[in-house]
Amino acid sequence: MTLLSDARAHEVPASASVADRAPRRPISPERIAAGLTLLALLVLGILAVNEVGISIPAMVQSWGNAENFMARVGGLTFPEPGDLAWLIALTVGLVLVGTLLAAVLSVPIAYLAASNTTPGNGWRAAARFVGVLTRALPDVVLAMAFVLMFSLGTLPGILAIGIHSIGMISKMFADAIEQIDEGPRLAIRAAGGSKMQEFAAGILPQVLPSWVATVLHRNDINLRGSVVLGYVGVAGLGLEMSYAFKALNYGKGLGIALVIFVLCVVMEIVSSMVRGAMLGQQKHTRSWIDRLIHPRLGDRATSDSPTTSPAWAVSPQTAVRRPWTAERVRNTVAVAVGVLVVIGSVIVSQINWMDFFTVWARIPEVAGRFWPPSFGNYEAAAMVSAMRDTVAIALAATVLTLLPSLILGSLAASNVAPSGGARGVARFLLVGIRGIPELILAIVLVVITGLGAQAGVIALAIGGIGLLGKLIADSFEEVDRGPERALRAVGATRLQTYASATVPQGMQALIGHSFYMLDTNIRAATILGIVGGGGVGYYLLNASQGSRYETVTAIVLMILVTVLVVEGLAMWMRRVFR
Repeated sequence: MTLLSDARAHEVPASASVADRAPRRPISPERIAAGLTLLALLVLGILAVNEVGISIPAMVQSWGNAENFMARVGGLTFPEPGDLAWLIALTVGLVLVGTLLAAVLSVPIAYLAASNTTPGNGWRAAARFVGVLTRALPDVVLAMAFVLMFSLGTLPGILAIGIHSIGMISKMFADAIEQIDEGPRLAIRAAGGSKMQEFAAGILPQVLPSWVATVLHRNDINLRGSVVLGYVGVAGLGLEMSYAFKALNYGKGLGIALVIFVLCVVMEIVSSMVRGAMLGQQKHTRSWIDRLIHPRLGDRATSDSPTTSPAWAVSPQTAVRRPWTAERVRNTVAVAVGVLVVIGSVIVSQINWMDFFTVWARIPEVAGRFWPPSFGNYEAAAMVSAMRDTVAIALAATVLTLLPSLILGSLAASNVAPSGGARGVARFLLVGIRGIPELILAIVLVVITGLGAQAGVIALAIGGIGLLGKLIADSFEEVDRGPERALRAVGATRLQTYASATVPQGMQALIGHSFYMLDTNIRAATILGIVGGGGVGYYLLNASQGSRYETVTAIVLMILVTVLVVEGLAMWMRRVFR
C-alpha cells in the first residue's frame, strides 16, 4: 500500500505534517543497546561523583589550608635567570624532538592503519593495535624503563614522549588519509606510478595541512605532560620542580609551576601563529587561539569571491622563474627558522648518540626486571580495587567535564555564539584552561582538600574542559550549515536552531570526543595518583620508587586492558550512531 493510500485509509488530516504521515523507521536492537550503555555509563559517572564526595562548602571551609600553605611559602622564588633560561630551552628542546620523532614514526603506521592504503586487514589490525598500545602506555612508565637503559638526561624523556605520542598522531594521520579525495591517487596509479609516487604526489599534499596541525597540537600536549616526567628523573623544568617540592621548597616549586604555565600559553600562541601562516584557510585545522589571533582567515576561507592565479603560475616556464616576492621571502625565512629551531632543539637536548649502540646489551637485563608481571607484596584484590578507583575518578571527571565543555565549546563556535564578544571570551577561557598542566593543578588542590580522589577528580575535570570544549567547538563549526539556515529562514530562534540542527549533527562527534576524554582521563588519573590524587597511581609510585618493576608491569597491563575496553566501546558507539 502506498503512503497516500495509507494516509487516506487512516483519514490523516490535511494539516498533519509529513513527519506524522511517514512511517517511523524501527530502532535497531543494537542502537537500543548502545543507548542503554551510554545511560549506564552516565549513571556510573554520577555515582562516582557522589562517591568521591565533592563538596563546595567543604572546600570553602578548607580554604584556610591554602592560606596557611601560602603563608609558609612566603613568596614565589625562581632559579637564577641563566639557569632558568637553560631549563626552559632544555624542556622545549626535548619536547619538540620527542614530538617530531613520533611524527616520523607515525607516518608508516598511519599508512598501514588507513583502510584505503593498507595492504590488508591483518596489517591494518596490527597498526591499529600499535596505536592503542602506545596510547595506553603512560609516558611516565616508558620514562622509567628508558632511565634504566640510558641513565638520567633528556634521552629517556624524548623516547617516552615520542613512543607515547605515536598513539594519537598515527590515529589522526590515518583518519586524514581515509578522508582524502581518491582521484589524484588513482590517476597516478593508472599512469603506472609506484606506491611511493602515489603517496608523495597523491596523498601527502592533501593530508599535510591536517598532519601539521596534529603535530603542533600534540607538541602543546607534550609540553604540559613533560612536567610529570621530572618525577622519574627526566631533565628539565619538571625535574627541577620535583626537587623543589621534595625539599619542601614550596616557593621555588610554585615559581617553576608558574613558569611552566606561562610557557604552555606561549607555546600555544606560537603554534597558533605557525598554523595560521601555513594552514589559515584550512578551517578544520585551526584551534580557537588561531581564530583569536587570525580572525580574518575564516572570512577568506569562506569567501565566494573567485581566486586568481599569480602571474608567475601561468606556465611552467614562468613558474621556474618565480619572483622573490615579500610573501615568498617570508615563507622562506619561516622555513629556515623552523629548521634552525629543530637543529637547536637537538643540540640543546645533548643526546649521547653512542647510547643507541650500547643500549642493546642492557635490554635483556632491563626486560628481566619488568617481566614477568607480579603484584608482589600487594594483594590482587587491593590492586583491582585501586584500578576501580582510577576508573571511577576518570568517569567522575568526565561527567563533571561534559556540561561546562558543552557550554564553553558551543559559545566558542562561530555558528552558535550569540556575539563576537561571547565567542572571544569562550576562546580565551579554553586557551587559559588548556595551559594549566593537570599535575600542577592537582598539587594545588591536594593542598586545599588533602590527599585523596577529590583533588584528582577536580584537577582532571578542570583540565578536561579546555580539551573537550575545543573538540566540541571544532565539531559544531564543521556541521552542515544548510539545516541551520533552513530553520532560521522559517523563523526559528538561535536556541531552537542549536537544539534541532547543530547538536543532532554533532552528536556522533560529541559521543566520540566524550569517550576520548574518558580514555585520556584514565591515563591521567593514573599519573595524578603520584601526587596524592588517589587510585592505582599510588601503587605505581611506590613500586617505581622501590624498584619493583614487575609490579609496574602488572599495573600497566591493567591500564592497557581498561583502555582497550574503552577503545572498543568508542568504536562501537561511533559505528552505531553513524
